[in-house]
Amino acid sequence: MRHKILLCDCNRTMQIDAKAIAGALDIGNPPRVQSELCRRHLAAFDAAVNSGDDLLVACTQEAPLFAELHAELKGKGAIQFVNVRETAGWSAVGRQAAPKMAALLAAADVAAPEPVPVVTYEAGVELLIIGPGAAALAWAERLAEQLSVTVLLSDDGRGAELPVARRYPVVSGRVTTLTGYLGAFAVSWQQRNPIDLEACTRCGACIEACPEQAIDFSYQIDAKKCAGHRKCVAACGTVQAIDFARADDIRQDRFDLVLDLSAEPLIRQHGLPQGYLAPGRDPLEQALAAGRLTQLTGTFEKPKFFLYKEKICAHARSEIIGCTQCIDVCSTSAISSVPRENRVAIEPHLCMGCGGCATVCPSGAMTYAYPRVADVGLRLKAALKAYAAAGGRNPRLLFHNNTDGRELIARLGRQGKGLPADMIPIEVLHVAAIGIDLLLGSLALGAAQVVILAAGSEAPGYAEATGRQIALAEEILRGFGHDAGRLQWQAAASLQRAEQVLWKLVTPPALPAAAFNLTNDKRSTLDFVFDHLRRHAPKSVDVISLQGGAPFGEIAVNAGRCTLCMACVGACPEGALLDAKETPALRFIEQNCVQCGLCVRTCPERALELRPRLLLTPQAKAARTLNEAQAFACIKCGKPFGTKQMVDNMLGKLGKHSMFAEAGALDRIKMCADCRVIDLLQTSRHGNIHDL
Repeated sequence: MRHKILLCDCNRTMQIDAKAIAGALDIGNPPRVQSELCRRHLAAFDAAVNSGDDLLVACTQEAPLFAELHAELKGKGAIQFVNVRETAGWSAVGRQAAPKMAALLAAADVAAPEPVPVVTYEAGVELLIIGPGAAALAWAERLAEQLSVTVLLSDDGRGAELPVARRYPVVSGRVTTLTGYLGAFAVSWQQRNPIDLEACTRCGACIEACPEQAIDFSYQIDAKKCAGHRKCVAACGTVQAIDFARADDIRQDRFDLVLDLSAEPLIRQHGLPQGYLAPGRDPLEQALAAGRLTQLTGTFEKPKFFLYKEKICAHARSEIIGCTQCIDVCSTSAISSVPRENRVAIEPHLCMGCGGCATVCPSGAMTYAYPRVADVGLRLKAALKAYAAAGGRNPRLLFHNNTDGRELIARLGRQGKGLPADMIPIEVLHVAAIGIDLLLGSLALGAAQVVILAAGSEAPGYAEATGRQIALAEEILRGFGHDAGRLQWQAAASLQRAEQVLWKLVTPPALPAAAFNLTNDKRSTLDFVFDHLRRHAPKSVDVISLQGGAPFGEIAVNAGRCTLCMACVGACPEGALLDAKETPALRFIEQNCVQCGLCVRTCPERALELRPRLLLTPQAKAARTLNEAQAFACIKCGKPFGTKQMVDNMLGKLGKHSMFAEAGALDRIKMCADCRVIDLLQTSRHGNIHDL
């Protein structure tokens, strides 16, 4: 252990077996279990701080107190906190929770992940308020002292009296585009009303001149009342703020913050950009949003959550689209297609770190960087090893997020039955980051079951995407003959639902734990995992059939159609399809294939077909020939330059074309490129080539 452990049974409400924990963690003498570490036994904490050691305190409730004392005492070591009360000790089976406590402490002891690049937001004070006149102007009055406000009246402002003092710009119109993020929003709107509020002096002349009373002190014209006599235009005079000929002008500007008071948000997606707040029409929600806006100015940083390897991305080749899974799953619209460049583009300022893109990526081109799979794998391995060392059997992992998932588990401990003794909670930033490599990797490391808890904040698309990952993993497990039900997605937004589903799950026996570590390369990790699952499978299996859409499989070739043009080789981003240097042949390495379909869409002869499966023998890593043909030699120089089938096809298609009506012209198809040029020059009307 890197840390000195401080244990507390929280006024004797838990039973902590310090001896079992010490043995599992190999720390020698068992640590003393305090009963009131945050109160009467605070001297024990002071002594630990003064020792200079890194500390691991088994309490999160009083983490602010301990952190403050640690700073006051100028502790030389680091300090971390882990919750063993709600997650282990406070449970209907808390007396059996020593192995889980050891697991939680071991996972917390793992070194922090390596630093990753950061994404910086620079946000000024330019705020755009969009919405109905009454609400938008009211909030503008309140916020104008702290922020530089602009108001965009989305309902043309009818009935909302403009302020007497022009303290901030007021415009009207319909938003046409709204893109960007904190510090960099770009907004375009269509000005539909004849009165331009930016040019208007608010003198009231138009109001007095209008006989239909179509204009009020919002200085906008009610089109239903206006008779079109244009007396208001004459009254406006040289100010020229009124123009009925205005052809729906499009205006645009940039802002740091956006407060959208529309009944329905203008940005309709699950993950909204930082700096964009859409509280709707609820006054309380509007007040909370307004208060938050004042805290969003300045410079902010967040981790860059992803890594993208364009070289192995299966999105596109030659502007032909293949895989779009990362684009489809992203709930913040941070990923978009750049087909002309045959890649995807990721806007890091919009990425909120859900990890769904890395989960669904078949090739590993998109990987989760914070934390990496390797970092999570080290925590899992440490936890499962300590659990087994403390005498625990058949451990289950419960992945949950650090927001409503964490709160739900805490409520289970405080108000319900807690968690089962064999269920180890593993906190992650977002459960959408749990892909097939972590699911099956956890089983290979010794977990009997993996449960993903969705507490309600997840976008609907994540449940579908993770469901597909679980279905694929379960299909592979069934192919090996392993028990069903090892992988679970459980949606439980309430205490009652969570308690019901988590306590009713049946635990299958765990497999022997593998010695390897999980890596950040998805395909390499799965290679190790499949080998481990196969070694411990109830039945011997060399190949597993899979449903369509699986990222593993072979390519079948219709030899009668294939001309070995090798267009598919150029289209394959994974190096699964290869040509042969010595002879006309198409070769294939099955382990590299992600079934993206780019080769099928690129093939001009429609000669290729995807066949999903998982081949487990060494042949999967070896190149095998899918199609080969007799080489065709140039009739002039004898150099091979294509296949006989390709030349025969060309002769059949072009034989009756007028371009080849001249005697001997068709023979040029049978020549290599060099000899074809020479023949053209020799037989041209310009004379013999030797005369040039």
